[in-house]
Amino acid sequence: MPWRALAVAPVAFLGVFFVYPLVAVMAQSLTDPAGGLDVSGFVKIVTSAYYRETLWFTTWQAALSTLLTVAAALPAAVVFVRFRFPGKSLLMALATLPFVLPTVVVAAAFDALLGNSGLLNSGLMAAFGLDSAPIQLERTLTLVLIAHVFYNFAVVLRMIVSYWSNQSPQVEEAARSLGAGSWQLWTRVRLPMLAPAISAASVLVFIFTFTSFGVVLILGGPRYATLEVEIYRQALSIFDLPVAAALSLIQIGLMFGMLLVYSRLQRRITVPMRGEASVSRLPHSWRAKLGALVVVAAMTALLVTPLAALVVRALTTAGGLENFARLAQNPRGSILFVPPLAAVGNSLVFASITTALAVGLGLITAALVNARRWRWLDALFMLPLATSAVTLGFGYLIAMGNPPLNLRSSAVLIPLAHTLVALPFVVRAVLPALQLIPNNVTDAARALGEGPAGVWRRVRLPIIGRAVAVGASFSFTVSLGEFGASLFIARPDTPTIPIVIFRLLGQPGASNYGQALAMSVILLIVCGAAFAIIERLRISVAGVF
Repeated sequence: MPWRALAVAPVAFLGVFFVYPLVAVMAQSLTDPAGGLDVSGFVKIVTSAYYRETLWFTTWQAALSTLLTVAAALPAAVVFVRFRFPGKSLLMALATLPFVLPTVVVAAAFDALLGNSGLLNSGLMAAFGLDSAPIQLERTLTLVLIAHVFYNFAVVLRMIVSYWSNQSPQVEEAARSLGAGSWQLWTRVRLPMLAPAISAASVLVFIFTFTSFGVVLILGGPRYATLEVEIYRQALSIFDLPVAAALSLIQIGLMFGMLLVYSRLQRRITVPMRGEASVSRLPHSWRAKLGALVVVAAMTALLVTPLAALVVRALTTAGGLENFARLAQNPRGSILFVPPLAAVGNSLVFASITTALAVGLGLITAALVNARRWRWLDALFMLPLATSAVTLGFGYLIAMGNPPLNLRSSAVLIPLAHTLVALPFVVRAVLPALQLIPNNVTDAARALGEGPAGVWRRVRLPIIGRAVAVGASFSFTVSLGEFGASLFIARPDTPTIPIVIFRLLGQPGASNYGQALAMSVILLIVCGAAFAIIERLRISVAGVF
């Protein structure tokens, strides 16, 4: 097979739509319009207390979000590893759903639940005859932190459960036989044993919350600004491109460093201890039953309540079902150039193009990585995951406005950007399935006269078909919910669903708010359907997410 020729497409795509925009950001931050060296953007950041405080806030809120997420997920991991109970698989699937939801849907859900006019406050005001909301969480850091825990809960839960389930129970049994109590068992056996998984999950959650954009922008308001939000403001509101570029460059450096740390930790948790794996059992004592019940109830409340509140508020906010009907209208004076429902069509078209491109390029990349000589491509195509969507969108804004790639005014840039974000998910879905195909299977096909194309068509594709479908579903979902990059490059006449929701949420009036909730419910249903496909197919595909 002409591997070198095959590698051209994915490497060229990465070079044009990832490396080139980042180089443009670097050039914008280090040069003046005449091409000379200009570090004024960095000087302004270093000498300004505001930017230092922004960096510090971004760091400590990410650390606090990580700590809270681990604290919430660890008890759930104990229950999932040690106990069997009805609905266990369903609850694990439910825990993973928030991770594939768009940030604007999560933000809208928590606003519908805990906002000043949200479901909880409305119920308390009606029950006790109050004139104002008793729970004031709107535009607070507390609401942002709760949303971060909701979003990243599954990351910690799945990594700890997967690692712990493969550990031998003999170590704990030996500790008990030596007289270790519950406290000593946790501090001297379990926590040291789980430290690699907890550390890797913590670094991953820190990366996600450090680069949090939509949740902070919508729920935090102007008072709270992470680096992501500040890059957006500097580029699109203040138009200080050198500062925006300098902030982007700082964030890229920090995130690549965190990705290296995560890669090292990830290698540690892929080597399980030898021995018989842990076996879950039914809770035997009343304390175990009560503890498991409390954890499951709290977990269910965290995961279900915000989404249920979103649906209820969409159906009961002024207009009710009329909010869905108004999505097809574009009245005079609207902030949108097209009816909100047109954004659904735009997003579906963009998601379809993204899926086709991501699956095609992902298959080629996975095949190349599976060939021993091209394993360096695996790390190369993971780099977009360490680069925030806002930074990529800003890079497109700078790099794609002049020949030979004058695409800034073209809607085609949106699916291209989404493909870059979705491509790593396809590679991670397909590669493990390819690696599980025994060599003697492909050797037998070749012995029967099949050429390289025939081996792929008749042997490999049928075997990895379910993994490809998982990658396609991820690509479709990622494209539907992508917000950060789209906010920079989407044209007013071709908005996506998340952008319409964001714009409607930012406008006063019950009608705008009702339509934003209606759009969020539509996006929730579509992403939920895609997630159901992923969960159904991933069961028989080892190593997939």
